[in-house]
Amino acid sequence: MELFKKAGKFLDGALNALMASTLAFMCILVFGNVVLRYGFNSGITWSEEMSRFLFIWMSFLGAIGALKDNDHLGVDTLVKKLPTGVKRIVFVISNAIVLYVLYLLFDGSWKITLSSVGSRAPATGLPMAFIYGTGLVVSIGMGLIILFHLYQALFRTGAIDELTRMKESEEAIMAAAPVQHEATELALGRKQGAAGGER
Repeated sequence: MELFKKAGKFLDGALNALMASTLAFMCILVFGNVVLRYGFNSGITWSEEMSRFLFIWMSFLGAIGALKDNDHLGVDTLVKKLPTGVKRIVFVISNAIVLYVLYLLFDGSWKITLSSVGSRAPATGLPMAFIYGTGLVVSIGMGLIILFHLYQALFRTGAIDELTRMKESEEAIMAAAPVQHEATELALGRKQGAAGGER
């Protein structure tokens, strides 16, 4: 189990580093091209195309990271009212559907990647398989995460509540903030009153 945790932490760090470097390279290319165009009346011919490719990769890698952290949009109004056993069944069924969709994504991406091996992008000269291969990476990465979540839901006690909990939206957090602020002020007032009474 310790080995899995270390491997997971390493892969998480590698994914974050890859996304950060993709974003940084994309920003450098776009900004550099703007400066060259307006300041020196020249430009990098392959900058726009490469930035587009990097954006595609960053988006798909971000989708993997969001699934790992349970950050994708979801509605848990019904699920959190269900008993634990039913909640587990619903979670397994919904994730089985997701696995099937990921299989379809993998199958389609595999076919189009193979058919585009000989095609090259006009500006960068990169094989188009470099772009269509994102579907393969995402389907495999997400599939492994889903399988791990299913294992946790079935064999780890108490994991189902954590796996089915959605993150609060910004609106819910902002709506709860005034209530928490009032509660904090009330608690502070009581403490100050108690301290004054002791004197």
